[in-house]
Amino acid sequence: MTVPAEGGAPAGVGPTDTDWADAVAAVRALSADARVLLICHVNPDGDALGSMLGFGLGLRRWGVRHLQATFPGPPEVPEPFRWLPGLELLVPQDAAYPDPDLVICFDAASESRLGDLVDRLDKAGTALVLDHHASNTRFGGIHLVDPHAAATSVVAEGLLDRLGVPLDAEIATCLYVALSTDTGSFRFEATTPEVHRMAARLLATGIRPGDISRRIFDTRPFGAVRLFGEVLGRARLEPAAVAGRGLVWTYATQDDLARYGQPAYVLEALIDSVRCTAEADVSCVVKQVAAAEWAVSLRSKGAVDVSRVAVALGGGGHRFAAGFTGRGTVDEVVDRIRAELDGALPARSEQLP
Repeated sequence: MTVPAEGGAPAGVGPTDTDWADAVAAVRALSADARVLLICHVNPDGDALGSMLGFGLGLRRWGVRHLQATFPGPPEVPEPFRWLPGLELLVPQDAAYPDPDLVICFDAASESRLGDLVDRLDKAGTALVLDHHASNTRFGGIHLVDPHAAATSVVAEGLLDRLGVPLDAEIATCLYVALSTDTGSFRFEATTPEVHRMAARLLATGIRPGDISRRIFDTRPFGAVRLFGEVLGRARLEPAAVAGRGLVWTYATQDDLARYGQPAYVLEALIDSVRCTAEADVSCVVKQVAAAEWAVSLRSKGAVDVSRVAVALGGGGHRFAAGFTGRGTVDEVVDRIRAELDGALPARSEQLP
């Protein structure tokens, strides 16, 4: 038996034919002067930005004239994504349409991820949600939420296809960035045959995957390299944690960032260096965002469903990758994670072989 997510839709169930039809109808019903606002989650990553901008470029090609894209918080695009096509669609949150005819949300599992832009959901004529998080709360009016999709860009491409919008190199670049970042450059468990088929469709437009990968995965300032060295140097391994499956974690403070002159987004890649620890199934990076506030990234190699931990602590995500916002000292945040980890272990009948 599936457990209904908040809002009534069964957890784990993807969009129905009716959901797709409703989403297509909402776009096709737009008048020539309709205002469309695209929103992705706070501190946008590659999937959030790539899905939003790729879909926005598709809408512009489809004929939408009044189109904005935005995200909550400071209007700073992380350096690895500042070359993406479609950035001209971005506006600061304060300049976003206050009452759009259609609002489309990307890669946000809950209203809380929309920050001060959440009021646009109530003021919009129609609210459409594109997402792939199993923890999605089914906020908004029309839901294209597919927990089986490797990235929100998979859902975005599906809607563009149903709208009859052909892929071009600019759209494909954005969607490829989104797909490759959320699959860890096609290394994670979500990399299915359909993921590779979608990548092939995107590559067929003439985009250059080598250039994209170097910009996204293999380029960072020397200051960030030195910062990573210090933060990795304080990593702690707890092999007895999680019923002997092991936990490895580290943390980074605002003082660390200031000392090396780095913006906060450079720490997003740090979890990949921590998660390779052989002795731990669960890895964690705790990143300070304010005096007593921390952005927490969790990863699992399979024995633990870290989305259960994240949801219990106010966040969300997937079985293998999740996150939440923690408050207090770093030790208090990690103590809460430890307390939730045993509850995240699957029942014996569910455990992976």
